[in-house]
Amino acid sequence: MPRVLIATSNPGKLHDFAGAALPHGIEIASLSNFASLPEVNEDGDTFEANARKKAEHYSRYAAGEIVLADDSGLEVDALGGAPGVHSARYAADQPHLLTNNTNDEANNTRLIRELKKVPPQNRTGRFVCVLGAARDGETLAVFRGQAEGIILDSPRGSNGFGYDPLFYFPQIQKTFAELTPEEKASYSHRGEAFRKFISWSIDHR
Repeated sequence: MPRVLIATSNPGKLHDFAGAALPHGIEIASLSNFASLPEVNEDGDTFEANARKKAEHYSRYAAGEIVLADDSGLEVDALGGAPGVHSARYAADQPHLLTNNTNDEANNTRLIRELKKVPPQNRTGRFVCVLGAARDGETLAVFRGQAEGIILDSPRGSNGFGYDPLFYFPQIQKTFAELTPEEKASYSHRGEAFRKFISWSIDHR
């Protein structure tokens, strides 16, 4: 399996998947002409619902090939699981009504503000990634990965994207934004989900 098609134009996600695929000798590629394809309304209540919806939709544009789509985000315990499925639009007043993403800096600023009065020991949370694999409009399997961490009150590191600079991983005493793509793949939610996909794909070639 020399190449895996990913239904995203997000450079951060492609970078993450490339880091996870490197040890397996796999090439990561965005779906051909992805930017020109009709978009999916990500209105699911769960990461899995959105991942399935995106994978099924975009796999119709790559006949006969397995297409991967992920839905991922940050769940913060002190915020009742928010921002959750609205992670990419968290800076908006009503993120559930927005179709376009808000920028990373704005999302991080809101998260810091929401947690301002929360003591460090209660700033626990997790990154979650659900990866859907579909072919010709039908979901074949889904894979879930997650990483437990602590949300900082100020960003650290210049790598990664999204909430990575605020997500401190105690196991290695670094934020995800302080890691190389290969290091991040070893610990991240997206790396875990992708490894599960690789294991599954070996049995379904």
